[in-house]
Amino acid sequence: MKIIKKVKTMQKLSDSRRCEGRVIGLVPTMGALHDGHVSLIKKCKAESDVTIVSIFINRLQFGVNEDFSNYPKRFDADKKVALSAGVDYIFAPSEDELYSDVFSSFVDVKGVTDNLCGASRPGHFKGVTTVVAKLFNIIKPHKAYFGEKDYQQLVTIKKMVADLNFDVKIIGGKIVRERDGLAMSSRNVYLKSDERKRAPIIYKSLKESRELFFNGENSSFKIIKNAVNMIESQGFKIDYVKIVDLITLRDVKEIGSPALMAVAAKIGGTRLIDNIILKRKD
Repeated sequence: MKIIKKVKTMQKLSDSRRCEGRVIGLVPTMGALHDGHVSLIKKCKAESDVTIVSIFINRLQFGVNEDFSNYPKRFDADKKVALSAGVDYIFAPSEDELYSDVFSSFVDVKGVTDNLCGASRPGHFKGVTTVVAKLFNIIKPHKAYFGEKDYQQLVTIKKMVADLNFDVKIIGGKIVRERDGLAMSSRNVYLKSDERKRAPIIYKSLKESRELFFNGENSSFKIIKNAVNMIESQGFKIDYVKIVDLITLRDVKEIGSPALMAVAAKIGGTRLIDNIILKRKD
């Protein structure tokens, strides 16, 4: 495994691998790698000839009073995880390498970013799509892998790729969970012991919501109200609990076709997100 820090070096290497006819797969990350990332890396390795993991904590996607300065930085540990998972290259540019002092170009996807995290974190997805577009231009992957825990991010990246004709296939990876159901996240390390014990209520509420839907409840209002009560009972402050269309991410009042139920809630200083697909049993 090799570590690359310069844009020009990464571009040259990618050009070379493409000329050799090799399929390049990319797993973009902000580091603090966990088993969720590893599952994406394994999927990438199975479907690509060259597996590249980018590690870059992107300041642009953090809002005012968010956790940029405290975001976990574990590059030495990340290298070990990546090596064990079989990564070929880590692309880990500095902030100065990726954004010059006169940087002034941004990618802003409208529509699918208006709701959910896009509504509560203004500018977040503009930062995400800008850095991902840069990574695509630098690494030139044939395939790129994103986790479904950040479902809105996945939809947004797919929309950007379609709209701007990027020559890359976007592939989602299933949510990886702890044994008690908590969705794996780099931010889980922020949770204090008592908060960690209460955190699984989010997934428990989603599972109960799915059961309500399975049993014939179509009202988003009733399903959401039940989930909110469950989550708030454990001391969480709700950012949103919503049921939305899988493609447009717009709110739905009556659930007909499969829909996404998404949650963002905060306990202490930690904001957690999770989601589940509401689909009737076959």
